[in-house]
Amino acid sequence: MELNGTAAGVPYVASPPSGGARPDAPVVIGYHLLDAPRTERAFAAAVPLTALDAWKIYFGLPLSGSRLPAGGADELWRLLTTDAVLEVHQHVTLGALAEFRSAYAAARARLGIADGVPVGVLGGSMGGAVAQLIAAEGGLPVRAAVLINPVVRFRDTIDAVSAMHGTAYRWTPPADAVADRLDFIGRAADLGPAAIRFITGADDMADAILTPVSQAVPALANRGTVDWQVVPGMAHALADEPGTDPAPQTPHAAIVDRLAGEWFQQHLPAS
Repeated sequence: MELNGTAAGVPYVASPPSGGARPDAPVVIGYHLLDAPRTERAFAAAVPLTALDAWKIYFGLPLSGSRLPAGGADELWRLLTTDAVLEVHQHVTLGALAEFRSAYAAARARLGIADGVPVGVLGGSMGGAVAQLIAAEGGLPVRAAVLINPVVRFRDTIDAVSAMHGTAYRWTPPADAVADRLDFIGRAADLGPAAIRFITGADDMADAILTPVSQAVPALANRGTVDWQVVPGMAHALADEPGTDPAPQTPHAAIVDRLAGEWFQQHLPAS
């Protein structure tokens, strides 16, 4: 049984259910942050969900980890400063969605997971946007989601982060189209009935993360179960820098791991 490698070209790390590998166990599909932990291996170490009786599959995002552009982090930063939306974030988010079905099918085949098992999604920051895309457009009936310091209204996040760097992002019609696709407050109904838990750090960015989440909670409550947990003293990252390799779990990540595991245990029943 291959627990790491690539599935349809997408790097992944997987771990079996706490009760032992079996084909009919539910699955949690995870997507990492672009901040630390910024690879699938590092995210799996930060939020391992070890006690959860479900398969855990952590996929790497495009333009991250082993798929950084030629030139590495320096080239990624150049692209971000050139046009963060069209040169980077649309490829990270919409690219992850485009490769999801084939990657998930290949990972299931290698791990011996049956078709049609209950599915949950887990994502942090921009990986949280990807998790919401999977729920909305991935073609699977997502039962539960845990979104950690997530991007829920992309335009707000881009504007706020740009302002933090002393600039203003120049929106164009193509960038507007990406922002509309990643507006999960406006698209609340598209997320289906999945039970959603937001986990945010009390010290995270207000305009980029916390205010949009505060607006997402009542919007999403109209279509299903929603919960919001705040971790005192936690900022945006879930791991220490550089955040590329597996590292000891931080105290804040341990709290996130517990809260995520509890939610999936409650809302992701065995098939």
